[in-house]
Amino acid sequence: MGWDGKPIAVWLYKFHGLGQEFKFEICGNHSYRGRRAYEQHFKEFRHLYGMHRLGIPNSKSFYEITSIEEVQRLWETIKEKHEANEWHPDSEEEFEDEEGNVYNKKTYDDLKRQGLI
Repeated sequence: MGWDGKPIAVWLYKFHGLGQEFKFEICGNHSYRGRRAYEQHFKEFRHLYGMHRLGIPNSKSFYEITSIEEVQRLWETIKEKHEANEWHPDSEEEFEDEEGNVYNKKTYDDLKRQGLI
């Protein structure tokens, strides 16, 4: 049946892929018929709310994923990569002495306390 309650042609039904059903575990096991409805769902409030409830921001990285477990696994991987790229001032901050030698913060402070710089 079409949106107006009238039957639609079989070829049109197949063309739009309305025979396919996509279930979303993230959205309370709600199901969508057809690829178009499936793709549009990622921008709808129901999906945004489901991701928000999981504590995960909705982004393109999570498109095409319908399972809660898969989304959480991907989110953990993204967080680990982000933390690995994060700047750590204790070990990565650099200081230069009067002679032009470059040291990390800890080494520079130790040498300065000892009076060698």
